[in-house]
Amino acid sequence: MIPIKLEIQGLYSYKEKQTIEFDQLTAAGLFGIFGAVGSGKSSILEAILLALYGSTERLSDRGEKNSMLNLQSEALLINFEFQSGKNNSQSYLGRYSAKRNPKRFEEVKPAEHTFYEKVAGNWEPVSLRAEEIIGMKKEHFKQTVIIPQGKFREFIDLTPGPRAEMMKELFGLERFDLSAKTGSLLKVVREEKIRLETQLSGLEGYTSEILKEKSVLHQSQKKEVDELTQKLQQEETKLKLEEVIQQKALQLRQFEQTYQELLLRKPEIEEKRKIHKEFITAKTYIKPIWDQIQDTKKELEKYTTSVIDCERFKTRYEGEIEELEEQETKLKKKNQERPQREAKIRDLKKVLEIKQLQVRLEEANQKLETLKPDIESRRASQDHLESQISALEKQAETLASPEVSELSELQTASRDWASWEKDKKNLVQDRDQLKEEITSVENDLKQILARIPSSEKNLETWQKGQKKLILELEGQRDKILQKQGLTAHAHMLEDGSPCPLCGSLEHPNPLKTETEKAELKLKNEEINQEKNKLETILTLMQKEKENQIHLENHQKNIQFKEGELEKLNKALEDIHRLISNYGIQNEKELKAKVDSMIHAGKTKEKMLSEIKSKRQSWNEKRMELGEIEKAFQTAQLNQNTVYSAISSKKEEIKDPTFCKPFYSKQVEEIYSTIENVEQDIEQALQLLDGKQKALREKREAQASNLSSLKNFKLLKEEAAIKLEKLLKELEKLKESHGFRDDEVLIRLFEHSLDAEKVDLEIQNFDKKIAINEDRVKELRAEKGVLEFEEESFLNLKNSVLELKSKVEAAQNSLLLLSEEIKTIEAQLENKKSLLETFGKLENRESNLKELEKLFKGSGFVKFVSSIYLKELCNTANVRFMKLCKNSMSLEIDDDNTFWVIDYLNGGRRRLLKTLSGGQTFQASLCLALALAEKVKALNQADQSFFFLDEGFGALDRNALRVVFETLKSLRHENRIVGIISHVEELQQEIGVYAQVELDPENGSQVTYSY
Repeated sequence: MIPIKLEIQGLYSYKEKQTIEFDQLTAAGLFGIFGAVGSGKSSILEAILLALYGSTERLSDRGEKNSMLNLQSEALLINFEFQSGKNNSQSYLGRYSAKRNPKRFEEVKPAEHTFYEKVAGNWEPVSLRAEEIIGMKKEHFKQTVIIPQGKFREFIDLTPGPRAEMMKELFGLERFDLSAKTGSLLKVVREEKIRLETQLSGLEGYTSEILKEKSVLHQSQKKEVDELTQKLQQEETKLKLEEVIQQKALQLRQFEQTYQELLLRKPEIEEKRKIHKEFITAKTYIKPIWDQIQDTKKELEKYTTSVIDCERFKTRYEGEIEELEEQETKLKKKNQERPQREAKIRDLKKVLEIKQLQVRLEEANQKLETLKPDIESRRASQDHLESQISALEKQAETLASPEVSELSELQTASRDWASWEKDKKNLVQDRDQLKEEITSVENDLKQILARIPSSEKNLETWQKGQKKLILELEGQRDKILQKQGLTAHAHMLEDGSPCPLCGSLEHPNPLKTETEKAELKLKNEEINQEKNKLETILTLMQKEKENQIHLENHQKNIQFKEGELEKLNKALEDIHRLISNYGIQNEKELKAKVDSMIHAGKTKEKMLSEIKSKRQSWNEKRMELGEIEKAFQTAQLNQNTVYSAISSKKEEIKDPTFCKPFYSKQVEEIYSTIENVEQDIEQALQLLDGKQKALREKREAQASNLSSLKNFKLLKEEAAIKLEKLLKELEKLKESHGFRDDEVLIRLFEHSLDAEKVDLEIQNFDKKIAINEDRVKELRAEKGVLEFEEESFLNLKNSVLELKSKVEAAQNSLLLLSEEIKTIEAQLENKKSLLETFGKLENRESNLKELEKLFKGSGFVKFVSSIYLKELCNTANVRFMKLCKNSMSLEIDDDNTFWVIDYLNGGRRRLLKTLSGGQTFQASLCLALALAEKVKALNQADQSFFFLDEGFGALDRNALRVVFETLKSLRHENRIVGIISHVEELQQEIGVYAQVELDPENGSQVTYSY
């Protein structure tokens, strides 16, 4: 649950409407609500409880609303907006309102208490209660989330039973109440046991004796089946032989029928055989010559056409070659003038080079004129800088340099002197403060001892005497109680009747009830006073131990501080001895000496640095001067070189008269003239090459054409001779193979006969007729084939079928018997399995009965609750041991009672209730934080809220600081902590808080630190 906003009006001291903006307070993680006593701080928690649960902590929810309303208000209204649910994802509004009866001021009408949920930005009423929204009852809410005054240690003060019940309700431990589930399982086991008993009763007829009888019968029937099977096999063998003969007789009839059909097809096959033979002969012997003749005729026609084409190309090539030869002659003449034209181009290029050299000569002259005055100026500057360096070096020789080791030693002494003097001052202050604290602790011890009665030696004897006194008083109270028990019979005493205890007949002074009650009340008050006194003694003993520990610690600290002071004094004496060697008496002279040495060193160092800088500048300028002088020499050299180059280029020109006009022309114009002449020379050369190449190609084509003409004429003559020879050979082949007419041959050549298919058909026919003829002869020669009778074969077959039926019947009977035996075996196996399962169920039933006893009366829930409490205790110890500086830790026993392990007293245990008020607050805080942490994890929330209204006034300053640091660290755990207190130290530590002030006129007013 995370609070967002709370509006209060008419509650206790809140006369006017006040709004507490929790969303801004909780944003800081740790916030406070501060104010003077009675200002209305705790009423904020009362308002939250009213808005959630409809009742407050101070007053009950019935009959006391009059005191709850502000005495100057007619109505009470509380609106509490908060977030809850899984991960605090839902927003809710709790509204509580009540009004006075206008006629009777003391009477308050029944209050209206409703909840709203924010759905799509609107508040819609819901019928849920706070227990369902937040997930905990009011009592648990006050122990884990909002803890009002007087309730902070309630969790500790709970007895083990209610504490375990609280853990059960908070963490849903009812799921560990397995009594009902165990009963259900036991019921199921018993029902299963009855079912198995029923199944076993149905299997009583299946025994091993019946299985044995069936097995003997099975062997007898199996022997009978084997004999019938053997006889059947013999008859089937005989039948198979007859079936083979039957098959052969059928085959004989089929082969004889096929042979007759083949004889009918023989004339057709013979005709095909004749045509096939002529076709093969013509194709094999005549067709190759025929094809050669046709190919030769085509070649002769092709060669004749080629000869005609070559004759035509011969005349054409002669005319083209004559024309190309004339063009070649003209171009050769033009190219013979090329050397003279190229010489003029070279002269023009020399003119261009001379013009470029003249430009360079002009640049060299300008550079010499620029560099000469710069060199003279730099030489004068170098001389002046050199004289400055000489003067500074002479001045530096007169300055003395401080020793580095001496300066370092004095600087270290100066630094250590100041530091150690400061440390000495701090140590003296710490020692004096410790002495004051020792005096304070000793005074506290004296005050404690002063409270011991003069009759007692010390607190221990006083404690023992007090315990003894309480025991005596309790014994006296027991006697009074015994007397009070007798008063129950006093009214039965009558004179003359015997007393039931002593038998006396007279009762002069019977016990009176009023007297015994008054005496018992006085005795109880006396015992309570003495117990309070014993509690005071225990508190004094605890304070005495704490003061003794503080005293020992302070004394040890003083010894340590004295040792440190002695070391510092010795170190300071060493420094005094060191500086006295230099004639220094105090820290001021030491500092002046160090400053003087540092100043002298810095002065000389500055002068040397200046000399170094000037010398470096002199070297740099000298290098620059050298570079400039080098550039001047280079410029002079370039000038002379250019003069020489110009003279040389003019001498290289072959035709000065031709070049003279070009000296006055622009460079671009000369370049254009050179380029045009070069292009013309190159074009003439390229044209000549092209014409010569074309002439060569034409001549090569002419020669190739003449060669082809000669070749084609020769091939034409050879083709004519070959054709004549082939025609003669064809006539001879026709005559030898009986072919007279060419038309017959052409028809055979053009015939679509598939020679291979026809040949295969003829071969298959010949093979098939031969096979059928042979098979008929073979089958006729087989024994019994011709004598086979169908009737005797059928009789044998029927006999075998009848015998087979008998065998099948016997086998079926044997199979049924086998199945029956298998069924008996399976049922016996099932019976065995059921008996094993029945035994396991009996064991399970026994175990479940034990569990039923264990879970009876929520025993297991109490056990789990104790585990949760121990885990809670361990979580709380993480903070508690830090708060008490590891001097104590919390522990919970098997009876769910809280104990404290006191490590200052040998780790012995004592009840948590024996802690002082401040220590109890610390323990309660740690347990409450741990409980809130567990509830946060249970609600699956990223953030959790914790409000505290108690206990800070019981803490001293150190304990308050430790607790505050603990509360601040909760912000890192995504926990929001709110504190209600009047302690000013907390208000100074917490930056974000609300201030509640009680105004006499307007009631409680809320302001904020921001």
